[in-house]
Amino acid sequence: MRLGIAVDSRLCMACYSCFTACKDEHCGYASALSAAQPMMGQHWIDVREWERGDNSRRIKTATVPVLCSHCQDPACMKAAKNGAVYKRPDGIVIIDPEKSKGQKEIQEACPIGAIFWNEELEIPQKCTMCAELLDDPDYLSYLGDPKLKKPRCVEACPNHALIFGDLDDPDSEINKVIASNRITQLEALEGKETNVVHLNIPTVFLAGTVYYPMADEEVCIGANVKVTCPETKESWTTETNDFGDWEIEWLPKNKNMDIEITFDGYEPISYKACTDTDHYVGMAYLTKA
Repeated sequence: MRLGIAVDSRLCMACYSCFTACKDEHCGYASALSAAQPMMGQHWIDVREWERGDNSRRIKTATVPVLCSHCQDPACMKAAKNGAVYKRPDGIVIIDPEKSKGQKEIQEACPIGAIFWNEELEIPQKCTMCAELLDDPDYLSYLGDPKLKKPRCVEACPNHALIFGDLDDPDSEINKVIASNRITQLEALEGKETNVVHLNIPTVFLAGTVYYPMADEEVCIGANVKVTCPETKESWTTETNDFGDWEIEWLPKNKNMDIEITFDGYEPISYKACTDTDHYVGMAYLTKA
């Protein structure tokens, strides 16, 4: 059994229910696996938000819940002395609250900043995946079924953006969710195997608007848009919507792109863009053929 959490960024609506549930469970309550989480200064699950787009016509936000990834080969465990960090048979990574005293290098080793330093106790602290609750035979999930025990953050998510389960069970819900979505590892953990699996973290989008000839003052619905990467030969297509807008998401970062817009009876429009960041590439006006 290898316990994990799938984090679907596409479903996160930044309600902070997971953050609040984690605080409710761990602030003021210590266990054999962790000292109590301080009320301020630590967030064992964080909702990282940023604004996307470079033009007021197309601005979006992205939200990514971030917690300890419970790595298969944890950097924090390598930095620890005297077995202060250990990985349980179920894959959950634990920092021993007694053995880790004074070992700030454990906190500094985390590549995603998910470990926090408790100045008062002089210990590193982080998410335990609520292992103290999962180990408690008297703890029931909110559904009252001992087979459905979940970390508090997973229980609290109203949009099911967090899915908990056994990664070693091919028929588990978590594996079905992972198989049907886009795996998008955190950049700092790229290439590493983790028990917290991030899904659908956005990459880069290009967007624009297509109009009929300027004199018509009318948007074009159903124009064909093709974006091609000359370097990789990949291409993506879409059509303008009822507002004349188009958008293509999930593009590779830092690539030069060729954009071609076609519509029957009108001259093709071609221009270039770079996916160094999200871009609204502007308004394009058709010319009759």
